[in-house]
Amino acid sequence: QVQLVESGGGLVQPGGSLRLSCAASGSIFSIYYMGWYRQAPGNERELVARVTSGGNTMYRDSAKGRFTISGDNAKNTVSLQMNSLKPEDTAIYYCTMRTYSGMEYWGKGTLVTVSS
Repeated sequence: QVQLVESGGGLVQPGGSLRLSCAASGSIFSIYYMGWYRQAPGNERELVARVTSGGNTMYRDSAKGRFTISGDNAKNTVSLQMNSLKPEDTAIYYCTMRTYSGMEYWGKGTLVTVSS
């Protein structure tokens, strides 16, 4: 059984920074990518950023230049450094992992609130 556990969410003022971390445990084979999605109230879940096991990264446009994703293949972890946060970044952030065999796993989410 695979588990993803997120940490690092919280309340931050506009312009501030947060770092989210996610650790995967269990029977993990052939990770294709790990990443972060988010879901704000009333909105669909959307991709924030992801990183493949080969180190290729993908960001949503609004995250480019502000967020940095990094992964550690040996530790099965992924982090998201978020700078210059805006109120519209407020959401529940979910860690996800997809394997080459097509299996997909999700964490329970961590709340990020950007407010003064």
